[in-house]
Amino acid sequence: MSDKTTIGVGMVGHAFMGRVHSQAWRSVGAFFDLPLAPRMAVLAGRSKERAAAAAARLGWADVETDWRELVARDDVQIVDICTPGDSHAEIAVAALRAGKHVICEKPLANTVAEAEAMVAAAEAAPGKSMVAFNYRRVPAVALARRYVEEGRLGEIRHVRAQYLQDWIVDPEFPLVWRLMRDRAGSGALGDIGAHIVDAAQFVTGQDVVGVSALTETFVKERPLAAGSEGLAARGSAARGEVTVDDAALFIGRMSGGALASFEATRFATGRKNAMRIEVNGSLGSLAFDFESMNELWFCAGGGGFERILVTEPDHPYAGAWWPPGHGLGYEHTFTHEIRDFLEAVATGAAPSPSFADGLRVQRVLDAVERSAADGSRYTTVEER
Repeated sequence: MSDKTTIGVGMVGHAFMGRVHSQAWRSVGAFFDLPLAPRMAVLAGRSKERAAAAAARLGWADVETDWRELVARDDVQIVDICTPGDSHAEIAVAALRAGKHVICEKPLANTVAEAEAMVAAAEAAPGKSMVAFNYRRVPAVALARRYVEEGRLGEIRHVRAQYLQDWIVDPEFPLVWRLMRDRAGSGALGDIGAHIVDAAQFVTGQDVVGVSALTETFVKERPLAAGSEGLAARGSAARGEVTVDDAALFIGRMSGGALASFEATRFATGRKNAMRIEVNGSLGSLAFDFESMNELWFCAGGGGFERILVTEPDHPYAGAWWPPGHGLGYEHTFTHEIRDFLEAVATGAAPSPSFADGLRVQRVLDAVERSAADGSRYTTVEER
């Protein structure tokens, strides 16, 4: 990679998402023939001490304690946003206006208005921008999209998507930022529901156009967090109100006429990271579960489902890694999205999913919340 043009990367945030993004930036050049050589120039965090420790551990060359200083640096051409949702819009808009390329964690923003501002900034900026829906880059999910595009499923009739976790089933788990509306925007709906909305739209090539929804907060008060690391936390004696949903359940209609159902919950006891999608068509069906992420189940015609081990060289992304039958893991999805983003930056292509795609998901989440607040009334997803 020494003969390739180097591009400087600055990352804001170094918790859970910062760790996996760092892994992707470190590994992408070792497995993919890239048009650009990323340099991990600087990491930004509010605490100098914690940011410096994270930079040393994760492979970043320098540290800033103000993201504005990171954006202003001449050695940064790409800004990677790995912060909670309440800061996405401010950082992304500033970085785009400064001429930087931007990759931003999902959901794109906490509100439709914030997402619209980000899209407007992206459309006016010279830099490229992408929202990081990493599950699109699971080889089996990308293969599912290929099958739909090739017409193997025929007319799409049903889509059912679930994201099931038991992360906060313990009522004494602390009140971390993901359970605070002012930080996270919403709960299971935005955190994991956004993934299945995007996956359904990506695989089918259709948009969700209307929903009827229910949401629920099962545990309404929790111990205040005394400290947290990734998805783990310790509580204090004081308690506070949970201001987001614990679960969201909604049915909907896709733009091509298919009927859809979605379930996002962090209270499915025994389920750790079951991101699932099944699509039924007039000619066939497919099914995927992230807890068996190297497998895609496919049914052609009236026969039963057959298991496809998605590790062959001609499967999406898989050929860059290991011999057939040697599976990939969660972290590889982020390496794939970084690879695709760098390709777009180098060639001038439009990255996917774009900020506009992220806004489309945000509008679905907004329709879900409006429907749930209005007695589950069928609510059209607004397009402006």
